Amino acid sequence: MRNTDEGSSVDAAKLGFEPDTVIQELGWDDDVDDALRVAVEDVTGNELVDGDVGLVVDGVILWWRDGDGDLGDALLDALQDLAEGGSIWLLTPKVGRPGYVSGADIGEAAPVAGLSTTTTSAATAEWAATKLSTHKR
Repeated sequence: MRNTDEGSSVDAAKLGFEPDTVIQELGWDDDVDDALRVAVEDVTGNELVDGDVGLVVDGVILWWRDGDGDLGDALLDALQDLAEGGSIWLLTPKVGRPGYVSGADIGEAAPVAGLSTTTTSAATAEWAATKLSTHKR
């Protein structure tokens, strides 16, 4: 089942995506929101790259559902290609949706990976976005 929700517009800039940045996408599956993916590409001016590219990226989108494994490990993996000062947008199903991930789980996993939660907001009708930032050195 695809969640494209073509009747709604997605404002990727409000989520913090910026022009001329390269965003890596991890955790893609058939349930992701294609409208959000397109909106991110429109704002950044670049196609999303996958984890096999080996580029240094400005940000990472991590689609995550309860049952996908260890969130702390996934966040550490997401840091592999992330430039210093970059952000991870953790996209999780909203409350009441299959695969919902609690804020407490995110709050426990983020510091283990050396990340701080900056904002949490509704990304689409089905997905919430939690923006995580690396600690400045």
